[in-house]
Amino acid sequence: MAQTPQRPRPASPPSRRDVLAAGLGAALLPGLTHAAPKPPPTAKATMLTRPIPKSGEALPVIGLGTWQTFDVGTSADERAPLKQVLQRFLDSGARLIDSSPMYGRAERVVGDVLASLGDVPKPFLATKVWTTGREAGLAQMETSVKDMGRGRMDLLQVHNLVDWRTHLPVLREWKAQGRVRYVGITHYARGAFDDLEKLLKEQTLDFIQLPYSLAERDAEKRLLPAAAEHGVAVLVMQPFATGQLFRQVKGRALPEWAADFDCSSWAQFFLKFILGHPAVHCPLPATSNPEHVADNLRAGFGRLPDAKTRERMARVLNP
Repeated sequence: MAQTPQRPRPASPPSRRDVLAAGLGAALLPGLTHAAPKPPPTAKATMLTRPIPKSGEALPVIGLGTWQTFDVGTSADERAPLKQVLQRFLDSGARLIDSSPMYGRAERVVGDVLASLGDVPKPFLATKVWTTGREAGLAQMETSVKDMGRGRMDLLQVHNLVDWRTHLPVLREWKAQGRVRYVGITHYARGAFDDLEKLLKEQTLDFIQLPYSLAERDAEKRLLPAAAEHGVAVLVMQPFATGQLFRQVKGRALPEWAADFDCSSWAQFFLKFILGHPAVHCPLPATSNPEHVADNLRAGFGRLPDAKTRERMARVLNP
């Protein structure tokens, strides 16, 4: 089998403990890694949703990535925080969990941990095919469905466009057979944006996954408008720019006016900026920390910034 390209692993981002402690000092509560957020509302408030264009299905606006964070072993100590992460995630009303065969053991860990939770709200499961050749792709997809989905999968994507001409027809076959509900494509590199835009216009797609953040706004120029024009749902990888955003605000207090759109942390600030773009359906912050997932989930509740406010948010990073 031909060697497939590998996604480079970025430098490890600073922890939220480092970033927030520098700005909040004694205001931090012992044991928390950020300014203690309110828990996600569970009684009356519900997470915001956006309709998947091809079906109208309501998709909760905060998802969960699993790259690096879910690539763990089988010990109870390793998996205990992930169990808490998934429990909090699903209890909040969030649904979309995204993985890939490229993420080591992540798919199987997701499947195992979900099974251990018992009776929980049904997640929206998304993974990818990341190999070359039809037979290799079919084998990989079967393994993903078995390991992560326990026999089902909501979304299958061609990871980083690897051999997409082979895999997209297979994904459509699976969709026609009812084996998967949606199909899509992904790429992490800005250099691939032209190819992504071309496929948006020429192929029938349900989802596209791309990098987009307050620090890296290239997708706004052509990709997000093209996705909106062609009725393709947008998932966002790297919503914190692989930690760059936390590094940029280290030691700085959150602007008081962030409360105007129900924002109480930098993580929510970054996620709400993304969600303020009407073409975006769901960012996918990855974490293995239960407190961090609780913080991220709060971004899916309450008000979102309008276009004018989003430009003000951008000036916080680039005065």
